[in-house]
Order: sequence, then C-alpha cells, then structure tokens
Amino acid sequence: MGSWMKAEEARAFKCLLALALMYAIMAFAAYTVVHMSYVRPLPEDASPARFSEGRVLSHLRRLTVDIDGRQEGRPGLEEAAQYIKGELEAIKNRSGPEYRVEVDEALVSGSFNMIFLRHSISLAYRGHKNILLRIASNSSNDDDPSVLLNGHFDSPVGSTGAGDCGSCVASMLELARLVVDSNWIPPKPIIFLFNGAEELFLLGSHGFVKTHKWRDTVGAFINLEASGTGGLDLVCQSGPGSWPASIYVQAAKYPMANSVAQDVFGVIPGDTDFRILAEDYSNIPGLDIIFVLGGYYYHTSYDTIERLLPGSIQARGENIIRLLDAFASSAKLLDAKQRKLEDFATKNSDDRAVYFDYLSLFMIFYSRKTALLLHNLPAVIFLFMPLLLQYPNITLHSWLAAFFALIKGMLIHATSIILAIILPVVFSVLRLLLSSHAMSWFARPYLAFLTFIPSALMGLFIPRVIWRSLPVSQKAASDKLPIEVLSDETFFWGAFGLYAFMTVAYLQAGLEGGYLTYVLSSSMLISWFFFRLTKKHFGDQSFKSLAGYVIPSIPCVTYSVYFGGFFVQFVIEKMGMMGSLPPPFGFFVPDAIVAAIVGVVTGWCMGPILPLISRWLARPLILRCLLQLSVLGLAISSQFFPYSTAAPKRVVLQHTVRHADANKIVDSSFEFSVVDANSLTFLFKNSPEAAKILNIGSDFSFKADHHSTKCSWVALFPVAFLFSGSLKFPAPRDDVYEQYNYLPYLSVDESASLSTTRSRRVHLDLNLGSLKEVWVTVLNITGPLSNWSFADNKLPAPESMDSGPPSYICRLSGRSHEKWTFWLEANSSEALRVDLAVLDQHIFNDTRKLKGLFPTWVDTTTFSSFLSTYYF
Repeated sequence: MGSWMKAEEARAFKCLLALALMYAIMAFAAYTVVHMSYVRPLPEDASPARFSEGRVLSHLRRLTVDIDGRQEGRPGLEEAAQYIKGELEAIKNRSGPEYRVEVDEALVSGSFNMIFLRHSISLAYRGHKNILLRIASNSSNDDDPSVLLNGHFDSPVGSTGAGDCGSCVASMLELARLVVDSNWIPPKPIIFLFNGAEELFLLGSHGFVKTHKWRDTVGAFINLEASGTGGLDLVCQSGPGSWPASIYVQAAKYPMANSVAQDVFGVIPGDTDFRILAEDYSNIPGLDIIFVLGGYYYHTSYDTIERLLPGSIQARGENIIRLLDAFASSAKLLDAKQRKLEDFATKNSDDRAVYFDYLSLFMIFYSRKTALLLHNLPAVIFLFMPLLLQYPNITLHSWLAAFFALIKGMLIHATSIILAIILPVVFSVLRLLLSSHAMSWFARPYLAFLTFIPSALMGLFIPRVIWRSLPVSQKAASDKLPIEVLSDETFFWGAFGLYAFMTVAYLQAGLEGGYLTYVLSSSMLISWFFFRLTKKHFGDQSFKSLAGYVIPSIPCVTYSVYFGGFFVQFVIEKMGMMGSLPPPFGFFVPDAIVAAIVGVVTGWCMGPILPLISRWLARPLILRCLLQLSVLGLAISSQFFPYSTAAPKRVVLQHTVRHADANKIVDSSFEFSVVDANSLTFLFKNSPEAAKILNIGSDFSFKADHHSTKCSWVALFPVAFLFSGSLKFPAPRDDVYEQYNYLPYLSVDESASLSTTRSRRVHLDLNLGSLKEVWVTVLNITGPLSNWSFADNKLPAPESMDSGPPSYICRLSGRSHEKWTFWLEANSSEALRVDLAVLDQHIFNDTRKLKGLFPTWVDTTTFSSFLSTYYF
C-alpha cells in the first residue's frame, strides 16, 4: 500500500477499515435486538404456566384466516366478537373458586368532536361492540382499583389485520388464559377490554370511558397496538406522570422504551386509544405499547400471519404479564375518585420522566428533577473549561483566547454535522434528477445506508480538512504545540460543548429526548480521560492512544447505532404511507427526508469519536474515496425498483357513484390515489394491463377532466388530505343497478322541522339504502349552520374542501340497516348544503377485475363510495 500512497494515508485507510468493522459488528448486534431474533417463541404445547406465542398464533389463525374480514359493516367483525366471547366464557368456566370472573358484552354509542390528522371532525356512532373480561380474587369488591388491558379486534378497510391488531387481541386471550391457568390471583382486578371500534377513530375506547360500569375503577391501563408486524414492542407514550414508566422499568423482561418516542409521536400520521384513556376524556395513567417494525404491511392486505416477526409476540406477552402484576401490586393504583384527590393534593400529575432501554437488556430511568441537574451539568463543565485549560496561568486575555478557541471548535463540529445532513440531501436530489422514480431504497433499506453514509462522512470530515493547517487558538503560538495536538483539545471540547448546549435546549423545550446528547457528552468525558492516560505512554500519533479513546466510547456508540438504525428503518417503512405532495417538489421530499435522517444518524453515531478520529481520516484522499463510494452508491441504488411484495406500493381505488336520489345515478367513475412520491403516472407505466383497460394513452398524459378533487374523497376525510394528483376514469353503471335496489338518501321529517324568526331547525332522516357493507358515512355541511344534534350540540372547527366555503364534517358509523335521525339548525334563510358520502366495502365485478390487473407489488385498497348532494 505504501508504494502508491504516503504512510499517513495508509494509516488513514487502516483506521477507516477498522472503524468500518467496528460499526458493522455494532449494526449486526442492533439488528438482532431490533428484530427480536434472540427471543425463542414457545410452541402451542408449552407449559400452561407460561405465555406461548404458539397459542397466540392459533387464535390469530382463527381471527385472520377462518374469519373473512373484521371491518365495521362486514359479518366477520361479529364473528370475531363471538369467537372472543366464547374463549372468555371458556376461561371463566375453567376458573377455580378462588377467582371471580365476569364476561360482559357492551354496545356503545355516543358522539364527540376531535382533531385528527390536524383536521376538525365530529364523530357519531351507535351499536359498536366491546367484549370485556374482569378477573379478580373472590374477596375483591366491585369498586376496587383495577388494571385495564386494551386492544382492538376491528381492522381497517382492505386489511387482514394480523399485526394491527389481531396480534394484540390474540395475545390478550392468551394472557387471560395464563392468569387463570397459572393459578395467579391478581392483587387487584384485571380488566381485558376487547375493543370493537378503534379504526373508526377510537370509538370503542370512547364508549368505554363514557358509559361502562367499570370505567371509574380503572387505575392504570396498558394499550396494545401495532403499526407493523413485530420487532420492538416499543413504549411510545406514557403518562400522565412518571409512574407508568417507572412500573415498566421495574417489570419488563425485554424492555423496549425511550422517552424520545413521546416527543416525536405526534409527527407520525395516526393515533391510538392512549389519547382517549389518558388525555382527552380521562386521565388514567398508562402505557401505549406498539409493534413498530414491519410498517410495510400496516393497513394493507399483506398484514397476514406469515409476516409476523417470530419472537415478537413472545417478548410482548412475557412483558405484559409482568406489567399486569406490577401495576396490580402497586400502592399507587388508584380509582378515578382517589386519583382526583391525589392530583388535587400534589398538583403534580404530569411529572414526565426520562427513560430509555439499552439494547433491550436493561432500562435507565430518572425523574425530571434529576434531569434538571444532570442535563445542565455538561454545559457547566464546558463553561469552566477555559479556566481549567489555562490553570494556573489565568489571565483575562488567556481566558478569552481559550474560550473563543472552544467556541470555534464548537462551530466547526456544528458545521460538520450540518454538512453531514446537507451532502446526502444534495446527492439524493442529483439522483432523482437523472431517475424516473423516487424511493429506490424503499424495499431495500440497506441501499439508503450504502448511498448516504459515505456522503454524510464527507460532510463530517470536510471542515477538519479545510481548517487542518490553520491555528485554532492563540495557544498554538505561545506554547509551540503541534497543531494536531491543539486541535484534539479544541475539537474535543468544542464537540462536547455543542452536545452540552443541545441537551440544555431539549430540557428548556420541555422534551425528554435530551438524554440522547447527554449520553454523548458524558461518554466523551470518560473517553477523554482514558485518552489522556494512554497518550502519556504511547504518544499522540499512536493507534493505541486512539484506541484508548475509542474503546471506552463503544457502549455509547453501540446505543447510537441501535437507536439510530432502528429509527432509519422505521422512517423508511413509513415513507410508503406518509402522503404524496404536489409535483414537482413532492417527488424529492421522501428521498431528501431519508437522506437527511441518515446524515443525522451518521453524525450522531460518529459524533463522540469524531474530534480525534478526524485527525486520521480528514484527508483529501479519504474524501475522494468517500466521494467515489457515494457515486457508486447512487449508481447501484438507481438500478433497483422501489417496491416488492415485501414492500408494496399503496394505491387507493375508489369506485365513485354519484346519484341524485335513491335510484338515479348521475355518474360512475374509477378514482385512484397514492400516498407516496411515485405518482399514478409511474403506477400506470408499470401496470400496462390496468392502463389498457382504462384507455390510458402511451404518452400517459391526462386531461383536466381526469383530475379528481378532494370532495370526491370525502368519505375518507381527513385521510384524503394525504393524497395529491388523484385521477379518475369512466366506470360502468350496470353493476350498481343490478346489485342495489336503492341507494342512500336524505329526507326531511316535516313533522319535526320548525322555523322561528331567528333560526330554523331541519329534522332529517338518513337511509343508507340497500348497501351491503357500510364502513362509514360522512356528512359535509356548508351554509349558515349554527347548531346540530351531534356532539352535545357543539360544532367542530370549520374545514375547507378544495378551497371551498367553510364546512362542518361529521362521520357516522354503526348499524347501517337502521336509519339515522338528526337535526341541523341554520341562522338564516340561506339554504344548507349537505354532501353525503357513504363508503361501502362491497366492490363490483368490474372494480374487482381492474384491481386484479395490478402487479403483486401493488396493494390496492378498494371500495365503493356513494356521493349525493342535498339543499335544505
């Protein structure tokens, strides 16, 4: 190697290879943990005293294979409810005299307003079914504080729902069995809530907290959810207060939690029952525990039992049974009345803690008061360092010189991190300028690492290369020290100061994610201590001195690789459903986001060792090598197709039927939309059979009348706001007339309607016709609406569809065979306009045929939508 490069450059490449090997080992360890590969699932014939993933899968096959669809409006939802109830009755009959076991079936109805996906909406529901089980000792009282375990058995439109949330319900059945068959008598009652209407915007849990007889006894809850098919069963939300998180820290066998998840939870589209139970309509302390990997299949037809990651359910079950015991045994378990008195006495019900797991081996937990001390300490140390570095020859001039040298080091490190983010984004844009498709890394996440890590490393090293030959402190001239030695000190304390002040910024913002940078700065102090010891024996230029710094940082860097790698994987999977933005800029957004996040994670993983390692690696030859690797990564990634059956593209196909009354069809069309950056043009170019049947020309150009508006998708409000570039094509009407006797319609109840000088109230009847599998009905009301009969006579904030006038949206669900009756009140004589949209999951033969023409890498959520307009 020395024959064609300098000795220093040869040493740099050896250092680079050693680091690559170290990070590869860390990445392998992190991958094993994140995918739960080390957890051995127990078979179906395991001991009755143990939780068994095999038994869970047996329940899950019944719920997802034998039962066809658990969506609201389909027969499978009631079949699932009866199966669950039957299993619970069997558990009750098997329980001994020392238990008091109750099974309850509750039909819930109600109405309320909420903000969902940052849009205002009113919800009205009726007849949704919850199944409940209460297990207590035979000496328990009805009003004893209890622990609630919640999971939903309904599924979204078009999804089998094995992960979301059949896995939750099946796990709950196994946990209920385990409580009885293991002869464990819980210290306090355990309530299992099998929730029948979560996908319709959290209706089942709302019905429970508003109407059920056990609602005021609940002193803690665990909400089981899934945004994927396994992996980390992450605690994404905890509270109110720090008690639920402290219970998790004490009890979890396979801890998977970090407080930063709660900081960023609201960024991801969606919500869980945690919101209803702990925030909006109750203040029950609880945990929101979610399967977060396998997001490719979330809310798709690929969410099947075969996609579940082995070991994930086993780890979840063993965690939950311990949590139930810990909550039930805690002296802090209080019912609603006791909790209210406690909150009044302490006035401190929301003391959020800082917590995180280390590779699922153990948890670190400390209160916010402790965080105020610990997270400010690095910044205090940094501010004192100019004095310590000049001791004992401290003068104002020397202190200022040292202080500004450290500030310069901080700015250089900050510039490195910023460039590590910017350069991958630039490379992502360059690739897209020469490519016909975005998200080439989507089905193969390793391509994102291959493509963007080298350019991120370039960004980290460039500032050090530029300033390598420049003195960064007056101390260089006065002490005649080599620039490399002084740079180590300045770069180190500069990087340390940057992380210290970032930690303080997190703290002041009221966020708990500051532990990420606090751990970096703390680890750097330990590494710096060992480096100062080893360099006395081996000198500054020795690899042994460098090892003396790097080796103590391995625990910290390993955590960074673990958390950072998981975060990148999670974001990549979610890019397939985050929504499509209008062209031309929307085409670049997912690639830019992933590139930026890879840059952030690379800077985070390299940050603690960058001040010293850059002495070896910040060289022009290394930069050229990284540049070549970046170009190679771009070239390789461009050759791959973005999707596969293991990472499908999501497409929404709506057969829209516009009608004037119960029998007259005005228009029929197929409407398409996508929820990622690759547009419908990309879809049809790669689906020639579907394009042919839709009469799409070879130039794939679309006229103005092909473009679909938001109003056409109002049945999916507010999810439709994730769509852009939707298209529509003519569809036949014959099937509609053949399969339906009459369509949904609104009519005025003349006997109840009345008018006064100040307002007029119109009483309406809504009949859903002969539709077969109604999932939801949406009312979009514009005009002088001043009140209505929904949501305790409270209007939500107005919305706007397609830049139209202010409108009020209400979603109705449940018992579609019965008519809805309600009233609207107007404060003027101007007509009220009501746009009615009914989503029916039954699809026509032509729609089914069209759906079958798309390739297997496309997951098509298909339904029929019936639209009509009325004036009153």
